[in-house]
Amino acid sequence: MPIRIPDSLPARSVLEGENIFVMTEYRAMHQDIRPLNVLILNLMPTKIVTETQLLRKLSNTPLQIQVELLRTASYQSQHTDEDHLESFYTTFDQVKDRNFDGLIITGAPVEDLDFDQVDYWDELQEIMAWSTRHVHSTLHICWGAQAGLYFHHGIQKRKLEKKLFGVFEHRVLKPSSPLFRGFDDKFYAPHSRYTEVSREDVLAAPGLELVADSEEAGVFAVKTEDSRQFFIMGHPEYDADTLAREYRRDVDKGLEIAVPAHYFPGDDPSRPPVVRWRSAGQLLYTNFLNYYVYQTTPYDLKQI
Repeated sequence: MPIRIPDSLPARSVLEGENIFVMTEYRAMHQDIRPLNVLILNLMPTKIVTETQLLRKLSNTPLQIQVELLRTASYQSQHTDEDHLESFYTTFDQVKDRNFDGLIITGAPVEDLDFDQVDYWDELQEIMAWSTRHVHSTLHICWGAQAGLYFHHGIQKRKLEKKLFGVFEHRVLKPSSPLFRGFDDKFYAPHSRYTEVSREDVLAAPGLELVADSEEAGVFAVKTEDSRQFFIMGHPEYDADTLAREYRRDVDKGLEIAVPAHYFPGDDPSRPPVVRWRSAGQLLYTNFLNYYVYQTTPYDLKQI
C-alpha cells in the first residue's frame, strides 16, 4: 500500500524513483479507506533530507498513511526555503485541536544546550504534553528521544567524553516485543550524538522498559509499558551516505572529528560505506506502525 503525501512534495520524485508506491492526495480522495494519520515534527535543519528519509521508511508497509509535517513556530529554520515550509508544513496552533494515530519527533543538533536553553523548548513541551491526549503512539528519535525521556519521565541526558559517531552493533533485550519482530539477535544502527541517557536511569524509572541496547553505544530503544511512547537513540532511518556527509562537513569546517566507527571499510573515508542497518531500520518503523499504531488505534480518532 502507498504512502499519501502532497502532490508536489519534493520527496515524491525521490521515492518514485526508488519504485516506492506514492499516492497523491487526488487519488487518495477517491478511496473509501481511512488511512493512518501520522504527524512528523521535523526539528532537523535539513528538513527535506529528513522528511525524505522518514517517508521512505513509512512508505514501505502494507498500510496507507496520511502524513502531515509540523514545524515549530517559535524558531525559524535557517536551512530550509520558506516557500517549502509554507507549502508543506503546518504549525501546532493549526493541529492542536485534532487527534492523530501516530507522531514522530525527530532529533535536532542542539545536544550541547540544556533543554531550557533551546529556543523552542517551551513549544516542544507543549507539543509533548498535547501528545499524551491527542496521539495514540509517539516515536521519539535521538535528541527528540532524550527530550521526551526528560519531559515525560525526568531522565536527564549527560554529555559524552567524545561524539558517538558511527554504526554500532546492538542486541535485542526483549525478543518478545513486537517492535523487534523479525529482527536478528544482533542488529546495526547509526548514531551521531554528543549526549546519552544512562541505562541505570532508564531501569530505575517506573513505567519504562529498556528493550534494546549496545555495548558501545549504550541505550538504544526504550518504551513505556503501555506502548504509547517509544524512544530511539540512534538513526535507523539514515541514508547510506548520511554519516559520510556529516563527517566531511565537519572536516571542511576544520572541526576535530573522528572517522565514523565501523562505517567506512578499513576506516578509509575514500571508500564507500557498506550499509548494514537498512533492513533493521525498515523493520523498526514498519513494526511501530503495524503493532503499536494500526493494530490498536481506534477507528474514530475522537476516541484517542
